[in-house]
Amino acid sequence: MLARDLLEALAGGDAVSGAALARRAGVTRAAVWKQIEALRLKGVPVEARVGGGYRLPWRTELLDAQAIKAGLAPGTAARIGMLEVHWDIDSTSSELARRVPVLDDLSFVLSEAQSAGRGRRGRTWLSPPGMNLYLSVLKRFDGGFASLSGLSLAVGVMLLRALAELGIRTPGLKWPNDVLAGNAKLAGVLVELSGEYSGPCAAVIGVGLNIRLPDTLHERAGQPITDLASLMGGDPPNRNRIASAVMTELAEGLVAFERHGFAAFADDYAANDLLRGEPLRIIDPRGEYDATGEGVDERGALRVRRANGEVAIVDSAEVSVRKAAP
Repeated sequence: MLARDLLEALAGGDAVSGAALARRAGVTRAAVWKQIEALRLKGVPVEARVGGGYRLPWRTELLDAQAIKAGLAPGTAARIGMLEVHWDIDSTSSELARRVPVLDDLSFVLSEAQSAGRGRRGRTWLSPPGMNLYLSVLKRFDGGFASLSGLSLAVGVMLLRALAELGIRTPGLKWPNDVLAGNAKLAGVLVELSGEYSGPCAAVIGVGLNIRLPDTLHERAGQPITDLASLMGGDPPNRNRIASAVMTELAEGLVAFERHGFAAFADDYAANDLLRGEPLRIIDPRGEYDATGEGVDERGALRVRRANGEVAIVDSAEVSVRKAAP
């Protein structure tokens, strides 16, 4: 029995005995227990009760490429280059990056789990199977790196549009690449570029969206995090529907960005900017200082007003930002 088969057997949320799982897979109960432990090590909260078998604390749905394609908006399925769904890889972005030369534009890779999911500045993105959404998309551009200013901010807007399509309207955007709800992280964006600085280039855009988070992940995250289940009274949309909505907005939005740049997203970003007017602490290699958020400029760089009234421009490659202590 593979861990994926076991997760599928438990996906309904009902208790299933170890003996029944063993008969279903044609293995020993010891082999079942070994895979239960493998899932737990990956962060899946499999419960076990004496005489009651194994169960998950909620129903889940494994990702399915055909179901995701069926849920795409009309015309989007024809626009995308490829769709792959993996059980467990190092990271969806790494998988795309290895294949940039041979993949079509708007190729997508999703995975149930990642062994080396990455966040901004090399941070680890916790990626247990069966609970959240981890995907990456390849987008090619002809204008070089300079034409991609504000791309991570635009992708944040695309995620908000996808969530709105699913009936979720509470999140906002924290510069440069986080989607927050109630001051807790709901989703993150990671953009990695390759190619020519002034010529053809490619962006691999990774997205992690929290759908269900067990308590152990809250403890390991090192920052406030939240999930769609918390925002929707414990009943989020099914994962394939979420994947379809996110992919649809990314496919359409990235084409709009290619044509119009960040300008096509600037108004929506400003309307959802959680740092505008807020006291901030800017952590820069040249020193730290307090300032107030003043929105973003036409390139997507953060504008802040220092205590002396001077407006400074903050580049995402140089600083991180957090709310200043009151």
